[in-house]
Amino acid sequence: MKKYLVAASLALVTSSVLAQSTPKYSNEFLNIGVGARAFGMGNANIASCDDVTSGYWNPAGLLKLKDNLQLSFMHSAYLAGIANYDYGAFATKLDDRRAIGVSVIRFSVDGIPNTLDLIRNGQIDYNRVTSFSASDYGFLFSYAQKTIVEGLTFGGNAKVIHRKAGQFTKAWGFGIDAALQYQTKNEWQFGLMARDVTTTFNAWKFSFTDNEKAVFTQTENEIPKNSLEITLPQFIIGASKYFNFNDRFGLLAESNARINTDGQRNVLVSSKYFNLDPNLGIEVNYKKAVFIRAGLGKIQKELDINNQKVTTVQPNIGVGLKLGSLMLDYALTDIGDLSSSLYSNMFSVRFSINKKEKATGK
Repeated sequence: MKKYLVAASLALVTSSVLAQSTPKYSNEFLNIGVGARAFGMGNANIASCDDVTSGYWNPAGLLKLKDNLQLSFMHSAYLAGIANYDYGAFATKLDDRRAIGVSVIRFSVDGIPNTLDLIRNGQIDYNRVTSFSASDYGFLFSYAQKTIVEGLTFGGNAKVIHRKAGQFTKAWGFGIDAALQYQTKNEWQFGLMARDVTTTFNAWKFSFTDNEKAVFTQTENEIPKNSLEITLPQFIIGASKYFNFNDRFGLLAESNARINTDGQRNVLVSSKYFNLDPNLGIEVNYKKAVFIRAGLGKIQKELDINNQKVTTVQPNIGVGLKLGSLMLDYALTDIGDLSSSLYSNMFSVRFSINKKEKATGK
C-alpha cells in the first residue's frame, strides 16, 4: 500500500519543493515570455519592443505605441498540451511623454489527480480521488516616461504575484521591475530590463487536513510549512537594428543577453558568480504586413542518457499577418534538443483602437 501513498503525495511534494526559501528559479513562469512575435524571434525583444507587450518585455517601449489604445491576447498549449499558458494586456499613451499598461499572465496545470484520500482505514476507494489545478498568476502595472535625453525613455513595473495549488497551498508576492530604452539617430536601439530589482517576496501558506498530514508522515515526506520565497534580480540587455532594403522588404535583427544573480545555471556562460544566457532573433517583413521570424534561445549544457555533456538549443520560428488594426501572430518552439522534440504552439492577437479625427471645414 505504501506505493499508493507515495503516488498520492507526488503532486504536493512538487509544490512543497517550489515553496522553499531557495531563490533559484523562483517565479520562473514569469520568464517564459509573452506574445507569439517575441517567441518567433527567440524572445530577443528587449530593445525593439514597441507595442502593448512592452509592458512585459520592457515597459519603456510603451512610449513607442502608434495607436491610442492596444489590446493583446495569447494562448498556448504549453509543453505539448501539458499546461495552459495565457496572457492578456492593454496599453495606452497618456500624452507624448507618458504611457501606461496592465498585463495579466496565467500558467496552469489543470486536472491534477488528488489521491491523498485514496486509502482510508486500509481500504482503497477510487471514488475519493478528486482533481485540482496548480496555477500561477502575474499582474503587471506598467508606466513609461520620456527623459530629458533625446531618444532615452525609462519605465517600470509594479507586479503582484499569486500562486496556488488547489486548496493545499497559496502564495502572494510583490516586486518591482525597472527598464530603459534608447534609440540613436541612425536607428540603433538598445534596451535594459532589470527584473525584481528590489527582490520579489512570495509568502507561502499551506493548509492540510489531519488525514493529508498522515500521508506525508507515512511516505516519509516532510510536511510543508509556511515560508518566504525570494526572487533575486535578473538583468537583460539588448541591441537591435532595422535594415530597410527597399519599399517592400525590411529586416529587424536583435540580440539579447540574460544575466542571472541566483547562482550557477546550466547556460552558455556558467559560473557561481556570473551566468549569461543569450537570445538571437530576426524578423523579415513584406510591406510591414507579412512577417517571417526565426530565433534561437535557451542554449543550455545538459547531461544526456549516457551521462555525457551536451549543448541544447531551443529553435523558434514564427509568422505574422497585419490586417488593418488587427495583428495575428503564430510561433512554434521546440523545448529541448532536436533529437527529442517537444513542441509548443503559440498564438497571439493584437487589436489597435484609434480615435476618429474630427473633420474640419472652413
